[in-house]
Amino acid sequence: MTTVRSLTTRLQRVPLTRPWGSDVTSVGVVATHVVRSDGTEGWGFSWSPQIGARAVQALLDHDIAPTAVGRTATPGILWRDMWEHLHEAGGGGITTIALAGLDLALWDAEARAAGVSVSQLLGRHRERVRAYGSGVNLHYSLDDLLAQVQRWIDDGFEAVKIKVGKPDLAEDVERVSAVRALLGPDRALMIDANQRWDLATATSSIEALSAFELAWIEEPLRADDLAGHAELARRIEVPIALGENLHTVHRFDDFLSAGAAQIVQPNIVRVGGITPFLRIAERAAAHGAALHPHLLPELSGQLALALPMTGHEVLVEDVEDAGFGALGALVDPSPVTIAHGQLVENPHRGLGLRFAPLLTAESAQSTDAIREDRS
Repeated sequence: MTTVRSLTTRLQRVPLTRPWGSDVTSVGVVATHVVRSDGTEGWGFSWSPQIGARAVQALLDHDIAPTAVGRTATPGILWRDMWEHLHEAGGGGITTIALAGLDLALWDAEARAAGVSVSQLLGRHRERVRAYGSGVNLHYSLDDLLAQVQRWIDDGFEAVKIKVGKPDLAEDVERVSAVRALLGPDRALMIDANQRWDLATATSSIEALSAFELAWIEEPLRADDLAGHAELARRIEVPIALGENLHTVHRFDDFLSAGAAQIVQPNIVRVGGITPFLRIAERAAAHGAALHPHLLPELSGQLALALPMTGHEVLVEDVEDAGFGALGALVDPSPVTIAHGQLVENPHRGLGLRFAPLLTAESAQSTDAIREDRS
């Protein structure tokens, strides 16, 4: 049996060329490196934009690495036992984000050992997926927002998503109306409230904004408000999309069973990696819901290519100027290319996501935690 010989972590922050806000100028990455007993190496990562990156690294170093070393390195088999081991610290959130660092590295190693990409290892069902333009833009002026939307149009995107949730609904109406006018009738428009509304506000806001032919409303309420989303779904006709802040297949099943979401958006890192992401995709298909992975297109795009065909198209989110390749964070060229609104995979092995060390104060202070199987 091939086992995990060692696990190494490195914490760093990746500067953003287009800040997500005055206090969000970089994102946290915990780069992971696995060595198997057969000598095969694998690289993965955990990701937490602002909060908890040090806690994620601590879980990897002190709780995941010592438990994983000496156990099977076959992707998917180890995941359940590791999740149960971490459950005392929480069933999801920091625990699943940390677990993704191991899971991604194991899938990367398995594909590298086979000399293929992860999408090829899983079985590719499509050669390209459609991407939509997305941005953290609620703080943009209307002129800046429209300039961003125009860039997406010029780049060939047929669908875009903007933020809503201004204190004054009239300002949201003005912004969404202007974006719809710029897009024209043939491009899809999605809006994302990022959990800013309560049920009454969401009901009235969506009633006003639905005049602009919305493809979906994302996270209108607090992400864990199951009853509220189920009730909102009964009140509105615009499909509800959520999932970036749900962390387990069980929670996705709860929302799908309650009819609280018609579109699910699991973040592959936040749910714990590829292994649980594939299970969530199965549950979405069983409930007849669409699935569009959240953020991280260099990772999400590869998994989207390998998802089984259902009655729904898979879309990949491309946040402007936030790709790890474009930010210079990777050792190798990006494993995917997004052009003319389409994502395709470039030739590579594994996940193709090895993070280059960055000389920042935080990364310089972090140390690698190595666990060796010396038996």
